[in-house]
Amino acid sequence: MSHNLEDYDSALWLLKKKGPQILANVASELQITTEGARFKLQKLATEGLVTSTTKAKGRGRPQQIWTLTTAGHARFPDTHADLTVKLIQLIRTSLGEQALQTVIDENEKSGTLKYMDLLDGYSDLENKVNKLAKIRNKEGYMAEYQKLENGYLLIENHCPICAAAQTCQGFCQSELNTFQKVLGEGVNIERVDHILAGARRCAYKIFVN
Repeated sequence: MSHNLEDYDSALWLLKKKGPQILANVASELQITTEGARFKLQKLATEGLVTSTTKAKGRGRPQQIWTLTTAGHARFPDTHADLTVKLIQLIRTSLGEQALQTVIDENEKSGTLKYMDLLDGYSDLENKVNKLAKIRNKEGYMAEYQKLENGYLLIENHCPICAAAQTCQGFCQSELNTFQKVLGEGVNIERVDHILAGARRCAYKIFVN
């Protein structure tokens, strides 16, 4: 049975989007009491979706840090994961790596054209990054952007193609190439967080020298 992300518990959303949180932060973000937040998290813990660790903080009482488990992350769907992985493996074994790369390249071309069309008319870099984040958010990446002192940070808190990317990391490079093309010449993009490298999110620093 399929679900929309909105169907999932608000605490799961919070931990997915903002990473590990202390109880007080969960209560504040969800605008509920501390006891209410504790009950919600403990319920999710019994379902194996979240877990907590204790972290010492100076001389005060140790803080309990709540985070998603692997099962918790899995509640956020990976678009057509099984079928996608199977198709990638079939292309690789039946037609070879070059054929798979051709598929990746063609997908990159169509994605780039789509984004360029949607970004048409946006000349300011911040407006482009803001629009790109909105596009990626609609595509299921739980995307947002932050302004830095010397640029911007495009954050993707979820990867709906994670299974495909794990099977063929060429998709990750292709996304980076697409961002570079649609944001224009003279714009530098660095991936500073990567889900496949163990980070909880993918994040890209975008700046102009």
